[in-house]
Amino acid sequence: MREDLAIIQTLDFFTPIVDDPYTFGQVAAANSLSDVYAMGGVPITAMNIICFPINTMKIDILREILLGGLDKMREAGVLLVGGHSVEDDELKYGLSVTGTIHPDRVLLNRGARVGDALILTKPLGTGIINTALKGHLASEALVEKAIRCMTELNKKAADLMTQFPTVHACTDVTGFGLLGHAAEMIEGSDVGMVIRSASVPVFHEIKEFVEMGIMPGGLNRNRKFRMEMVDIGPNCLPWLVDVFFDPQTSGGLLIAMPSKEAEVLVNKMHDKGIQDAAVIGEVVTEPKGKIIVS
Repeated sequence: MREDLAIIQTLDFFTPIVDDPYTFGQVAAANSLSDVYAMGGVPITAMNIICFPINTMKIDILREILLGGLDKMREAGVLLVGGHSVEDDELKYGLSVTGTIHPDRVLLNRGARVGDALILTKPLGTGIINTALKGHLASEALVEKAIRCMTELNKKAADLMTQFPTVHACTDVTGFGLLGHAAEMIEGSDVGMVIRSASVPVFHEIKEFVEMGIMPGGLNRNRKFRMEMVDIGPNCLPWLVDVFFDPQTSGGLLIAMPSKEAEVLVNKMHDKGIQDAAVIGEVVTEPKGKIIVS
């Protein structure tokens, strides 16, 4: 038993959000690995989790999904050690991931402090784009941008983040959307948040989809669940409110750390090619347990 080593164990899987099996495998693997990165850990091994309708889909589809996941694991330096498959009417894929971390350096999605800046490392809107894709409304160029975002590992961002011992909290922005995961950071605490809507990176091409009402069902569930914790200021464009509740797939990291160091970290991220990383707000004293979107 070592006092300087702890294990992180995570699990995540979901149904396809893109048509191409290989790409789906990559997105699902990147999404599954993200939980370890968000805790400041290093993923080491993974096991496949697959539900497959063997009687209605060709086995070649399964091979492409698993290949996409394997290639993404190799990119992350993660060893595939096995897995489990079951026959299911609905296709699902993901990973169980084991990572390591020093027990004194575990980052949680709580612990943000007054004066902390908030950093977001990827743009928002993938849930809306995936919904538009299902309706054959999203352009090829926009879909390609979303796929690049969803398949991008949070490894580089996490490696840079963990160089700063003063990071107080971190989470990855996924199914609950930006405001849902931000609400988790301050729920039941004695701090609040201000998010500057104009500073949040988003896929601006989705504005017309939002105004047409093309949004995933999870967006409305997120808004209904967390809206009582959110105050929307007059300067926030109405369509952005929907985007801030949009459930993301393999979204970016939301990081809380002292403001001076946050600017340094964002600059380092830009230098390493994480161009969308931005300071989007700060942690404040009042109103406690509330998020003001300005």
